[in-house]
Amino acid sequence: MPHSPQAVAPLPHATHELPSHELSSHELPSDDLEVVPGFERENLQGWIPQLATEADVRAVIEKAFDYRGDVTITRKAKNKDKDKDQNKDGSQITGYLFDRRIGPTLENSVVRLMLATSNERPAIPYGEIAAIAFTGRDTAAGKSYEAWVKKYWEKREKGEKNISIEPEALE
Repeated sequence: MPHSPQAVAPLPHATHELPSHELSSHELPSDDLEVVPGFERENLQGWIPQLATEADVRAVIEKAFDYRGDVTITRKAKNKDKDKDQNKDGSQITGYLFDRRIGPTLENSVVRLMLATSNERPAIPYGEIAAIAFTGRDTAAGKSYEAWVKKYWEKREKGEKNISIEPEALE
C-alpha cells in the first residue's frame, strides 16, 4: 500500500501575540535569536605537556589536532634487550598534525603528520608517542574577525586612507 503524504501543522500566524520564551527558534525574528559568543583559543605554542596516562595522550593529541602550527613528536625508544619502552632518546619528527584515527587502544590509534621537509605523510601509533611539543607558531592565533576589525579601526583612527588589511605570510 503506498504511503500517503503526512499533514504538517502550519506555524501560528500571530506569533507576535506569544511571549518570546514560548516561541520556538524558527518562529523568532532573527534579531531575537541567541548568539553564542566566540571563545578564546588556548595559547599552546611552546607547551610540552606530560603524557602520564592513556587519557593524557588522547587529550593532548586532540589539542594538537586543533592546533594550527607544527608539533614535534618524540617516539619511544625500544630497549633491545627486553623490547620495553624507555621513554627517552627516541627519534623526533616535526610536522603539522592533520589527521588522527582513533581506535580502541593506543596501538590501534594513529596520528598523521605533514612534514615541511618532504611530501611524506608518516603515521605514528599513539602507543609510540613519548612526548608532544607544540613547537611551531600557531598560524591562527590572533586571526579572529574581531582582531581584524580592531586593526581596521586602529588604522582608520590614525587617519589612514584606502585601508586594506592583508593576511600575513605563512613563512
